[in-house]
Formats: sequence, structure tokens, C-alpha cells
Amino acid sequence: MNRIVKNSALLLFTEECMEEYFDDFNFFHVGCFKATLSKVLGLGIISGSLLVKVPQIVKILQSKSAEGINVLSVLLDLFAITAMVSYSFVSRFPFSSWGDGVFLGFQTLAIAFLVMHFSGKTIQATAFLAAYLAVVITAVSGLTPVHVLWTCQAMNIPIVLTSKLMQAHTNYSNGSTGQLSAATGFMLFFGSLARIFTSIQETGDATMIIMYICSTCANAVIAAQILYYWKVDVKSIEKTKKLQ
Repeated sequence: MNRIVKNSALLLFTEECMEEYFDDFNFFHVGCFKATLSKVLGLGIISGSLLVKVPQIVKILQSKSAEGINVLSVLLDLFAITAMVSYSFVSRFPFSSWGDGVFLGFQTLAIAFLVMHFSGKTIQATAFLAAYLAVVITAVSGLTPVHVLWTCQAMNIPIVLTSKLMQAHTNYSNGSTGQLSAATGFMLFFGSLARIFTSIQETGDATMIIMYICSTCANAVIAAQILYYWKVDVKSIEKTKKLQ
């Protein structure tokens, strides 16, 4: 029972902080405050990631359309998430610093499949799904050298920027955010913003920190476009209803 309680407490506190708080009653330890805050934020982000892209998936399914969604952008985003999770897993970083990537990866994979499916490429989508799962298993099984995973992680910096800016360009070209979900866009922005702090606190890995800084900036552009084109999308919907 004591072991279960201790393991549960370690989700929020490091062993050093448990001693500071519960043995020495030093509740004003600055280092432990930062570490605990990072753990709480990390677990909060993971909890939020369970549903962060679900609104996007639901919107695609309801409309049976992937209009306005750049498939290459989605695939690049999936690569970035997969590389980050694989590198973090093999590097044995705390789960609270990268666990959201697992759920974001599954949801992004679902979006990629749906975009291909509703574009009339169901066979290619199925083949892609099988190939992706094989790549993930190979990446986390220990068969892939760590330096290869680090290289993929480092590639995430330009990839994240490219994927988001491609979507931003698509939005600009269409004069609308199409089937993009506002809830998903804003959650991704705030999630990546919080990840800057947790990455600094829990991993200290420069590539991850820079990646999340870039991701936050790129997500901010998408979020700004969602706000800017909000009235445009509403007017388009109203116009469509009148024509029907």
C-alpha cells in the first residue's frame, strides 16, 4: 500500500521534493515549486491531449469533407509528433514531459486517414496506416539507434514550422479556415506554450525546447487566422443555408 501511495506521489513530486515537503516541511522550496508546477502542467496537458483533436475529427466526420485541410501539413505534423515521442521514450524522459504526444499522434493519424479517405484515396490511406504502425514499432523497439532518433527530433524544428505555415498559407489562399476546428487550434497553441516550460524543467533538451518555441509561434499564427476568418466562415455558412 505504501509503495502504491509513493508511486502515485511521484507523479507530482520528485523524491527530493517529497523529502523537502513531507520530511522537512519546507513548502517554500523554489526548485521544488518549479518541479511540481511542471509535473502538474505536464499531467494537465496529457489529460487535455486525450480530446484536443477530437473536435477536428468530429468536424470532418460530420461534414464528410476534409476541405481546407492540407494533407501534407497533417503528415508533417504526424512525423514531428512521432519523432518527439520516439526520441523521448528511448531517452527515458519523464512521461509527464512527452505523454501528450502519444494521444496527439493517434488523433493526428486518424485525421490523416480521414483526409485521404474523403479525398477518395481509401486504399492508400489503409496502406499508409499499416506502414506507419510498422515504423513506430521499429522506432521504439530499440532497433533504431538513438542518434538517428535525435536527428529526426532535430528535424522537427523546420518541419513543425513548415507544416503549420503550409496550413496557414492554405487558409490564406482559401480566405477561410474551412474544416479546421477552433477548439483544436486554441488547445494546441496553449498546450505547446506550456510545453516550453515543462521541457526546460524536466528534460533540459535544447532541441525539444526550441521545437516547442517554434511550435507555439506557428500555432499562434493558425489561432490568429481562426479568429480573423471567424466571421467569414459564419457568413459562408449562412449564405449556404439561404441558397438551400
